[in-house]
Amino acid sequence: MTFGRRCRKFRRRMRADANKGSAAIEFAMVAPIFFVLLLGIFEAAIIFFSQAALQNAMTDMGRLIRTGQVNCYTMSGGNCVAMTKPQFRTEMCAKVSPLIACDTNLQIDVQAYSNYGAANFNSPLNANGTLNTNLNNYITGNACDVVLARTFYTWPVVTPVLSWFLVNMAGNKHLLTAATAFRNEPYTAAAGGC
Repeated sequence: MTFGRRCRKFRRRMRADANKGSAAIEFAMVAPIFFVLLLGIFEAAIIFFSQAALQNAMTDMGRLIRTGQVNCYTMSGGNCVAMTKPQFRTEMCAKVSPLIACDTNLQIDVQAYSNYGAANFNSPLNANGTLNTNLNNYITGNACDVVLARTFYTWPVVTPVLSWFLVNMAGNKHLLTAATAFRNEPYTAAAGGC
C-alpha cells in the first residue's frame, strides 16, 4: 500500500470518527437551559397549586368565622369556648400542609369591621417589598360584623435565572395570598337579623 493511499484511508476514517461525539457535546450545551426551564415549570406549577390550596383553606376557615363556629369551638362546663389564634392557625395548617410548610412564612390576618366601607384592603407589602408583619391580627367579630380574613405565605423561589419571572416581593420570594370578606351571620338570638 502506497503512502498516498494510506493517507486517503486515514482521512476518510478521521472524517467518519469526527461526528461520533457531536450529539453528546450538543446535549451538554443545551442541557443546562433545558433543566432550568424544566425546574421553572415545576416550581410555577407548585406555586399555582399552593395558591389554590391556600385560597380553599381560607374559604373554609372563613366559613367557620361566618357561622360563629369559632366563637363556640369547644364546650367547657356547659359554656362555649372560642377558638384561639393558635387553634385557628393549626386548623389552617392542616388544610394546606401537603404543599405549604406551616412555619413563620405563613401569616394570618383576621379583622372585623362595622361595615364593608370600613374594611382595609391595602397591600400587604411594605414600601421596601417585604411583608407587613403588622397584618397578624385575630379579631373574628360578632354576629352581623363584616370580616376580612386574609392569609399570606412567602414562598422562597429556588429556580435560578428565571426567578425574575416568579418573584413578586423582596428577598427572592413569591407572595401567596388568599382572602375572603363576608358579613357574619346572625348566629346569636340577640342579633335577630343583619
